[in-house]
Amino acid sequence: MDATSSSNDFTTKCQTSERLPAQLPDLVKQAIPNHVAIIMDGNGRWAQAKGKPRIVGHRAGVKAVRSAVGTARKLGIKSLTLFAFSSENWRRPDQEVSLLMELFFTVLRREIKKLHANGVRLNIIGDISRFSERLQKQIRAAEAYTADNTQLILNVAANYGGRWDIVQAARTLAEKVAAGEMSSSQLTESALAAHLCMQNQGEVDLMIRTGGDYRISNFILWQAAYAELVFMDTLWPDFDEATFCQAIEMFSNRQRRFGLTGNQIEKIRNI
Repeated sequence: MDATSSSNDFTTKCQTSERLPAQLPDLVKQAIPNHVAIIMDGNGRWAQAKGKPRIVGHRAGVKAVRSAVGTARKLGIKSLTLFAFSSENWRRPDQEVSLLMELFFTVLRREIKKLHANGVRLNIIGDISRFSERLQKQIRAAEAYTADNTQLILNVAANYGGRWDIVQAARTLAEKVAAGEMSSSQLTESALAAHLCMQNQGEVDLMIRTGGDYRISNFILWQAAYAELVFMDTLWPDFDEATFCQAIEMFSNRQRRFGLTGNQIEKIRNI
């Protein structure tokens, strides 16, 4: 049964077609998330536990990124969004920030051919204007090099904050209203969503945080409104394919209700 007929059957049974998104049956029956976001936490603690500088943990974390990208491709995930550097991370010691920026540049230069060969499109989200011109140039070149790839979209959040994302979208809409390009009555959820980062991608289905903390730290606040949250004690450098699959299994065993009742969801699943 295709998604269209499933949707029609469900809305006929429940008589709520005006309130239910057409893709709801597909979302409810989802076993593999289309869009996964990961807060990669624990690099510094991983290194400190081994008596090593924090930057060693960040370098080890790059290997975990490679593993996560490979696993996402293998599972057929469409978008993978990784929280690499938040807008709050500038508060860290200057030396660590400088080392992170250099690591980011090095990784972009070294990994981009491998990403391209595997059909991965790189998309950097966040305010990159604060980065050095050299790093900005490398980002633009990497994005252009992989722009036509379709196997996986890899979103890397760098100098990103969920509140910043919403504010920059709202500011763009306000400027359009002031210029007479649209009216205030057109300021809808869909209008704002169209100006957010990742506006052409599906909303986040699953958000994973490693490192044992239970918070989302100002990460993709809008896009993860209905995401399933999985918090793991695993420190990021130890996040491997088995750990990723464990999180996916937790996702597949949950009942996503989207404001409906459990009974309504079961009706959808049984169509």
